[in-house]
Amino acid sequence: MRPENHRAVREQLGAFALGQLDAAERVAVQAHLDGCPSCRAELNSIAPLAAPLRSVRPERIDDVPALPPGLGEAVMSRIRAEAGGGQPTVTPAPPDRAPWRSGRRLQFAAAAAVIAIAAGGIGFGVGAQGSSSAPAPLEAVAVRSASPTVQAVADVVPHTWGVEIKLEATGFAPGRVYRVSVTDDQGRTVGAGEFVGTGAEQMRCNLNSSVLRAAAAGFQVTDPDGQVVVSAAL
Repeated sequence: MRPENHRAVREQLGAFALGQLDAAERVAVQAHLDGCPSCRAELNSIAPLAAPLRSVRPERIDDVPALPPGLGEAVMSRIRAEAGGGQPTVTPAPPDRAPWRSGRRLQFAAAAAVIAIAAGGIGFGVGAQGSSSAPAPLEAVAVRSASPTVQAVADVVPHTWGVEIKLEATGFAPGRVYRVSVTDDQGRTVGAGEFVGTGAEQMRCNLNSSVLRAAAAGFQVTDPDGQVVVSAAL
């Protein structure tokens, strides 16, 4: 797939997670996801945000908050860099489709912003300056490794949207893609993301699943052949 086509699919991941694509668009994006580990990992990372974004009601938005200083330029710089230095172009929606798509476009924009911030490393806080919240509690878990070369430790963090796995490890084969999944108390397996092995270099991954902590029974890391390399009971 050409880079520009790959980028176009990435820009649709937010709408895909929100269920806002039509049937043909969903089929096209799903076909790409089936063969693209990086886009599947990106979709898994934004999936927990889908429910809050679906609750957005454009007609209830009275005041538009000001963006943090420099955010707009940072985003535009990122876009120009990915485009090879060219100015981004904006194609307006056809006149006969613009009115009924306005609410949908706002949700697309919100989802796209989440993706851009996550992919580009651009972050900002919302709320009163200097305010802070207590960090989520870390729960250490006993990790079992099926490979003598893999050493791993993990903590889990309960969230209102699911469970987060903080994995630190060495020994995963460099360049190979590993998949992480969470099993709930009904035996259902839910994806939590993917990562690429780094060999002897220590890696740190934050992986997210929509399974709530109270229902999570365990997690496992599988190699490209589907073999379990690391697992833990929760």
